[in-house]
Amino acid sequence: MTRAAALHYPIEQTPAPGTAVEVVAGVRWIRMPLPFQLDHINLWLLRDGTGWTLVDSGISLDAVKQHWGEIFDSEIGGDPVKRLIVTHFHPDHLGLANWLAERLAVPVVMTQGEYLMACAVSEQIAGYGLPAMLAFFRRHGLSEERLDALSRRGNAYKRGVPALPQAYTRIIDGDAIAIDGREWRVMVGHGHSPEHAALYCETLGVLVAGDMLLPRISTNVSVMAANPDADSLGLFLRSIERYAQLPADTLVLPSHGRPFRGLQARVAQLAAHHRERCDALLTACDAPKTAWELAPTLFPRELDTHQTMFAMGEAIAHLNYLEQARELKGVEENGVIRYVKLH
Repeated sequence: MTRAAALHYPIEQTPAPGTAVEVVAGVRWIRMPLPFQLDHINLWLLRDGTGWTLVDSGISLDAVKQHWGEIFDSEIGGDPVKRLIVTHFHPDHLGLANWLAERLAVPVVMTQGEYLMACAVSEQIAGYGLPAMLAFFRRHGLSEERLDALSRRGNAYKRGVPALPQAYTRIIDGDAIAIDGREWRVMVGHGHSPEHAALYCETLGVLVAGDMLLPRISTNVSVMAANPDADSLGLFLRSIERYAQLPADTLVLPSHGRPFRGLQARVAQLAAHHRERCDALLTACDAPKTAWELAPTLFPRELDTHQTMFAMGEAIAHLNYLEQARELKGVEENGVIRYVKLH
């Protein structure tokens, strides 16, 4: 989704690798590379008295480690790092958390849902393993050729997150973290991941939104094999409604794209975007179709193997949402689920 006319981007300078840009007093923006079509992630340095709090780590790549070394030299210097807050379990956010925690001897702070999800996916436990995902996608019509390509990827998560912290400091929704004498309130959101932690500082008028509010794309909202009937899209939409209650001039710091203002407009855009996608699926479901047959309705482009995984998860999320709203029905026959419009 690219409709962002109502948004304002007040920070003109984008940080070069290994450097930082101050977005408000005591909050610095750094950018790290990603090996995907989405080629960057934003990380944040929060001044914390005589030291720093870090938010998110980047994926496990030698280039990212090198850029962290440059950040330590150019931005942090000899100041102590007090903690690393991780918004959620995805590799671009958690990948180097253990490496940083061991190097800096600092605690990793995150929600329990994200920590346990990381453990389950990393170790391929039960319904969070590759075999379960392949069986799940097969039920939803994914071709054997695509399933084979996904199988050959193996445990891609562990390549991005080679080691997990052996301990963490738990945060829950509503917690207040004191950083540099200011209160940062934890706002847990759902749908993109189990217990995604955004951070809001009323004093600064800043929301570190992670992946919950992105300015130019809609974050991936997927269903996983371990919870096949999940209403992930409903959870996501209800979560972002909370952000719309924050002050209109809040500066949103997203994990991808540029810092922006226009929070309420963005929430409205995202809600409209997903309603449009649902309507398109309903139109396509005049005859029974599988999630894979419907995926081009949402993603009308050629998909690589990595994108196929996200496209399947997201298509199923929209179909579950519509089924639970009684707008369509899924019928399983011969081990394959197909959806048809009810009205």
